[in-house]
Amino acid sequence: MADTHAKHHDYHLVDPSPWPVLASLSAFVTAVGAIAWMKTASGGVFGVKGPWLFAAGFAAITAVAYMWWRDVVREAHKGDHTPVVQLHLRYGMILFIASEVMFFVAWFWAYFDASFYPAGVEALQNSKQIVGQVDRNALTGGVWPPKPGEGFKSTFDPWGLPLVNTLVLLLSGVTVTWAHHALLKNDRRGLVLGLICTVLLGGLFTCLQAYEYGHAAFSYSGHIYGATFFMATGFHGAHVLIGTIFLTVCLVRALKGHFSAEQHFGFEAAAWYWHFVDVVWLFLFAAIYVWGAGAHAGGH
Repeated sequence: MADTHAKHHDYHLVDPSPWPVLASLSAFVTAVGAIAWMKTASGGVFGVKGPWLFAAGFAAITAVAYMWWRDVVREAHKGDHTPVVQLHLRYGMILFIASEVMFFVAWFWAYFDASFYPAGVEALQNSKQIVGQVDRNALTGGVWPPKPGEGFKSTFDPWGLPLVNTLVLLLSGVTVTWAHHALLKNDRRGLVLGLICTVLLGGLFTCLQAYEYGHAAFSYSGHIYGATFFMATGFHGAHVLIGTIFLTVCLVRALKGHFSAEQHFGFEAAAWYWHFVDVVWLFLFAAIYVWGAGAHAGGH
């Protein structure tokens, strides 16, 4: 009878859990709240204002994420994460990062489309009939970066604060690698110090980006340069913030004695995610800040 519940295979069958259903409901409430919030002329949904509905849904998502991941950590400590399960978790993380790559491809596409065709591009149904045309001359002056005017004065000097942010993020990639190698050598002190440095550098990057946004010489609304710039760099900033939270959780777990040289997928996933964030920033820095700076960069 003692072996009734023993594991005789390499796979893990999860216990019944309410979190997938609750996560779906929370995401639905968040989406409805966001739509109601953006439609400011509406009176809300069922008498509830959009911002409040969005906040309630987002709070529910946060709570469900905490409880769900708590259960996953407990499963790991129970021995449910066998080598086969860990391999499949790695496959899942790889696919997730691949989906994130395509997410940023969309924002790069939008930026390059506007920069390569600042005067607009004709949309042809066939070789003889023009069915539509995107006119961007009013917004860009037919050049990229746009001519200084209403809503746009100049781009950022790439060799100022953007370069500092690049160095900060690259240094954070070094410190998270330091933490990883320390873990593989069972150096708990190196693991904790590396994670502390990475979290602090991630927070510093976020603060510097917020300062940069506050001194931008262009706005988000009503201007194609501002829209493409803030969407690309802003979503990257959101990923930095998420990655910083991810690594902070790993730091707390490391302080509690979690992770070992043989089993540390939670930390490994966070490190992969952080390196992905680093690489995306290098492309953003090269394409938007350096290549897209133009002749009138550096104004505020």
